[in-house]
Amino acid sequence: MKTEEIILGNFELKYPLQNLAPVDRILFLDIETTGFLSSESAIYLIGCAFFSEGNWIIRQWFAQTPDEEAELINSFLTFANKYTYLIHYNGNTFDLPFIKRKAAEYGLSCRFSEMEGLDIYRRISPYKIFLKLSDCKLKTVERFLGVGRDDTYNGGELIQVYREFLYSHDYNLYHTLLLHNSDDIKGMLEILPVLAYYDLFNSSLKARKVQANYYNDIHGIPRKELVLHLVFASPLPVPVSFMGRGCHFKGDGHEGVLVVPIYEEELKYFYANYKDYYYLPTEDMALHKAISSFVDKEYRQQATASNCYTRKFSCYLPEWKVIAEPFFKRDYNSKDLFFELTDDIKKNRQLFSDYASHVLNAMAMQD
Repeated sequence: MKTEEIILGNFELKYPLQNLAPVDRILFLDIETTGFLSSESAIYLIGCAFFSEGNWIIRQWFAQTPDEEAELINSFLTFANKYTYLIHYNGNTFDLPFIKRKAAEYGLSCRFSEMEGLDIYRRISPYKIFLKLSDCKLKTVERFLGVGRDDTYNGGELIQVYREFLYSHDYNLYHTLLLHNSDDIKGMLEILPVLAYYDLFNSSLKARKVQANYYNDIHGIPRKELVLHLVFASPLPVPVSFMGRGCHFKGDGHEGVLVVPIYEEELKYFYANYKDYYYLPTEDMALHKAISSFVDKEYRQQATASNCYTRKFSCYLPEWKVIAEPFFKRDYNSKDLFFELTDDIKKNRQLFSDYASHVLNAMAMQD
């Protein structure tokens, strides 16, 4: 077994990793294998990155023969015992289960279950469409962020390279195998700013300024929209824009703008306790029995869930789950929800901050 180390001199992270855990307790991990099934394949290379004495360092364990797999895994696990936080790329699906199975096979102690962890792939994959990514492979995210690499292979292609190395022990092949793994490890460090997009949807947003905008659409019809000027917890490394749910978002660095349509129309508020109401067909509204019992019986009827409402013409904002009440609908079976843009709500800056986060998540997760 061979062990290599690379010191990344003058390398600085561009994401506040210390918000997750103390930097010197964090270990980055990536493995290379001879196949995708741990029951039929072997680990021939484990790479990791860690912070020590002011530098980020990449360490790699390489099996020069298949017989060295147990030694390789044991050496890595012994080294990993000093860390409490694991970061990887799709490791929850591949790397960690692969190592656990191999450790069990060799009777080695593996304490991954005691460690906290972060799978970068799982954090960003829900936002693939929002970021306009074709997929969430590591190299795709690297290209999105403008991160370059020297390696030109993928993991599958390296299986044959390793087989050729076992036959020839050619140093150039050895270098090729290590380069791919070290570029993956370094790539993880360099793409950490992509987590700012996860933070965009999962950390507090601040609505710095909120205003209404009036305009005429392409048909000359007057329209209203709400413009929210936002401040983000983490700066976005690449400007993004997205349209969805009738809303539009643009973000760059620490700031962004979210535009939401204001609907000026008559909507209905449905009462839940419809058995306590009468429906008045001529008025097309429901009144509580306590105040509508004086109405002649021929002008009233027992309310049902679908007609137990009151109507109101006003200005409304859409919502996709109830975050502001009372909520209104166009019809009983409609899935579209709205809340009234009242004077009190216009003064509630925290509500608008929460609302901006709600709208962004609805845009990103739309069907």
